[in-house]
Amino acid sequence: MVLETTETMPQTPIFSSMLGSSCSGQVQPDMGERCVDPVYQDGNLVSGSLEALIERLVPTMDYYPDRTYIFTFLLSSRVFIHPHELLAKVGQICIKQKQQLEMGTEAEKAKLKSFAAKIIQLLKEWTETFPYDFQDEKSMKELKEIAHRITQCDEENGTVKKIISQMTQNLLMALSARSQYQEIREKFRQPVTDKGTILKTKPQSTQKDILSVCCDPLILAQQLTYIELERVSNIYPEDLMQIVSHMDSLDNHKCRGDVTKTYNLEAYDNWFNCLSMLVATEICRVVKKKQRTRMVEFFIDVARECFNIGNFNSMMAIISGMNLSPVARLKKTWSKVKTAKFDVLEHHMDPSSNFCNYRTALQGAAQRSQTANSNREKIVIPVFNLFIKDIYFLHKIHTNRLPNGQINFKKFWEISRQIHDFLTWKQVECPFEKDKKIQSYLLTAPIYSEEALFIASFESEGPENHMEKDSWKTLRTTLLNRA
Repeated sequence: MVLETTETMPQTPIFSSMLGSSCSGQVQPDMGERCVDPVYQDGNLVSGSLEALIERLVPTMDYYPDRTYIFTFLLSSRVFIHPHELLAKVGQICIKQKQQLEMGTEAEKAKLKSFAAKIIQLLKEWTETFPYDFQDEKSMKELKEIAHRITQCDEENGTVKKIISQMTQNLLMALSARSQYQEIREKFRQPVTDKGTILKTKPQSTQKDILSVCCDPLILAQQLTYIELERVSNIYPEDLMQIVSHMDSLDNHKCRGDVTKTYNLEAYDNWFNCLSMLVATEICRVVKKKQRTRMVEFFIDVARECFNIGNFNSMMAIISGMNLSPVARLKKTWSKVKTAKFDVLEHHMDPSSNFCNYRTALQGAAQRSQTANSNREKIVIPVFNLFIKDIYFLHKIHTNRLPNGQINFKKFWEISRQIHDFLTWKQVECPFEKDKKIQSYLLTAPIYSEEALFIASFESEGPENHMEKDSWKTLRTTLLNRA
């Protein structure tokens, strides 16, 4: 049966030995010094024309591309060609191969079902991994056209038709779910400063703070991790490729220019900023120095627990919040803080040598995740803005095309490897139970603007030098004018 053929099709684990062995799934003949397309080095695909790479994507009667190549090519192809145009080219190759089989010997005709199964497998991997490629009518039209042609290979049993129907249904559900998430998120998208509250009077000492909601650093770290995993689960590989594909390619067009912009990257970045500002707000608005000291030490412990969990993004956000000027200048408060733990955290996040210490810790967490038996040990949440910068610089320092016009596929192997690691981490199911009360506070508590933070900071510990006195004078004048 076709279904059995599809399910038992051999698959190579994605990036199991990146560039360490042949990524092609086939043994390539030794071409000597001849100019070939595509080009291999030590059995690894390093470059090729767009046409040759597309042909390598499409299965034949005796060949099926491994998952590593499918993922990498589909991910990177959008830099050079629209998804619906790629689908059209794939469809043309499929039709040509189908016609050749139909006109061949009886033995070749008998292989039509096997060929159909391979095409369906490719379409399933495409629709499941990159559902957003099918959001527009042109892509859906091309998908239906290929599906219609392939269905003809098994009209008697109708097995192919059932599989395609289920695939289409799953795709529509994925697109619908993503659309709903985006609509919900749009209602709450606001810049951090819009949430700020300019203080005109001292906050009341009875005012609710994070310690009144959660005084256990481990529990708060777990709830932060829950939020991180929930938000990161809505980031898709094509979102990450916007860093590359939104720039003009050498084909002189923006390949994703006609696709509705997604806000997943921006929304996740805003979460980092909100958490940093929330930490600063919680510290600066505390009236008494003793309580402020306790608040600082509490967040140090929370950041430490985040590090132990593998939640580096929340850890960095907390450290960033405590390093903001309105908090850092509170010298009397910091003099009472036991800073040994904080010094260790800052050491891990030291930016020198391209964040070498952090990258070592991240690598350790990634290795732990690979051998872990529980979801608790599988958690890896990288510092997102550093992850994005890594992809950006990979894109900037390596050209999309080589001098001979071929696509520099070696570049896209590395970009896709990093993105695949991220996708693997984001699929971990959160082992911590959701605490609605704590999460509600983390996501909705008032966040001061930068101006409000400085006002609260100066009211807690007065200005110490001429620059601070001038700043405080300017802020007070601004407040009087608003009154």
